[in-house]
Amino acid sequence: QAQLVESGGGLVQAGGSLRLSCAASGSIVSINAMGWYRQAPGKRRELVAGISSGGRTNYADSVKGRFTISRDTAKNTVYLQMNSLKPEDTAVYFCNAAGFLRDGIPFGSWGQGTQVTVSS
Repeated sequence: QAQLVESGGGLVQAGGSLRLSCAASGSIVSINAMGWYRQAPGKRRELVAGISSGGRTNYADSVKGRFTISRDTAKNTVYLQMNSLKPEDTAVYFCNAAGFLRDGIPFGSWGQGTQVTVSS
């Protein structure tokens, strides 16, 4: 299996910045896509940003121009730089990765989530 561990969440004032990190470990041979999702209380989990193995990125309209996703392929790590944060960005942020383990076994894993709270 692959394990994902997130870090970097916290409390920040509106207009501030945070950087989330997510490191994947385990018997990983390759990772295709990595992404960040978020879930606010009473709402469904939604995609925030994704990045492919080739570096192609996509973003939710609500975060375009404010958030930047990047990855370090050598470290199996994905980052989410969040600038100009708004109270509506408050949510638990989850990391997701999909790829292949040894022996060609596919995997899809989630991190445990990290809380981001933006105060007004």
